[in-house]
Amino acid sequence: MDAWGSLEMFAVSLAAVFLVVDPIGVVPLFVAMTARDSREKVRLMALRACLVGAGLLAFFALFGGILFKLLGVSLGAFRVAGGLLLLVTSLDMLRARSSATRTSEEETREGVEKEDVAIVPLAIPMLAGPGSVATVMVLMSRGKTLASAIPVLASIALTFFASFYILRGAHHVKRVLRQSGVAILQRVMGLILASVAVQFIADGAADLWRS
Repeated sequence: MDAWGSLEMFAVSLAAVFLVVDPIGVVPLFVAMTARDSREKVRLMALRACLVGAGLLAFFALFGGILFKLLGVSLGAFRVAGGLLLLVTSLDMLRARSSATRTSEEETREGVEKEDVAIVPLAIPMLAGPGSVATVMVLMSRGKTLASAIPVLASIALTFFASFYILRGAHHVKRVLRQSGVAILQRVMGLILASVAVQFIADGAADLWRS
């Protein structure tokens, strides 16, 4: 992969990963879950959640392909499945509501009552849920060499770096954007994510047709 191809892959990967992780959409839930916690505890929970989330996505990005072979699932079929999952998530974002593919109402209520929400439900499944796992695996499948993994891994790292600072200042972000601002951003990101999902489905369908 040449320099231009790597840059293009990085741009596509960064957009897809950031949109499906959607740290801005997590802000209202995180604020509710950490309302009684100190600023330092909130910072540490955000840090641990982002480290665990990034580690989980990096693991599936690097070794998810092995699952294809073990389960006998074709690459085209997984691309279509991942695209459909992203499409469901994007439709929920367009309606400015929390996607059931990321977390349920029961998990959210449990998180409000928990002393530490860093790992569950914040890292898993809010940040690194089924949609984001499917996304990084599909992105990795588009490359043919080991070097093509670098843009995807860099996108994961940059996304969670940004996510940490967004969650660290979650109360400020919500105060500035207010609920209406968060909803508007979610709808815009949902529209872009829907386009990415349709592209995944089209690529997968093309692979299935050729095979």
